[in-house]
Amino acid sequence: MLRLRPDLEVVPFRGNVDTRLQKLADGVADATMLAVAGLNRLEKSDRVTAILEADHFMPAPAQGAIGIAARCDDSAAQALIAPLNHRSTHSAIVAERAMLAVLDGSCRTPVGAWSALQGDQIELRGEILSLDGQQHFAASASGPLAAAETLGAALGQRLLESAGTAFLAQWAAVP
Repeated sequence: MLRLRPDLEVVPFRGNVDTRLQKLADGVADATMLAVAGLNRLEKSDRVTAILEADHFMPAPAQGAIGIAARCDDSAAQALIAPLNHRSTHSAIVAERAMLAVLDGSCRTPVGAWSALQGDQIELRGEILSLDGQQHFAASASGPLAAAETLGAALGQRLLESAGTAFLAQWAAVP
């Protein structure tokens, strides 16, 4: 957000949706960012005042994906959940997470990823930002869905090379 609006003062603001909305009502902050899907699910879509488009505000890698995990040695559980797997979405998430892994990012680091799927092709866009939002590196790559992990790792490497390890060192200070 600071890349787009450096005039804003960002303050720590935690809690579930109702807690955050109450903090707004109490004047703790003037605004908060919440997922529209979550507000819709909680029947609070009337609280949405703006939608941030991915062209200007790229989401975190794998944002919005629902995951189900099963033990590697539990073939019965794997068989039960296999029909729920959406292959294209899976490929997009694999690409985005591979990019994130190369960058050694976490839920607290300013990394964005966005995948667009066209048939058996994937286009992956990625970005990394300084903690204050003033430095920004972006790149994109495309290729077959079958190579999603390789594509994501290569894009992460390109971003790392563009920014340099000193740039990413600032993230180590994020608690």
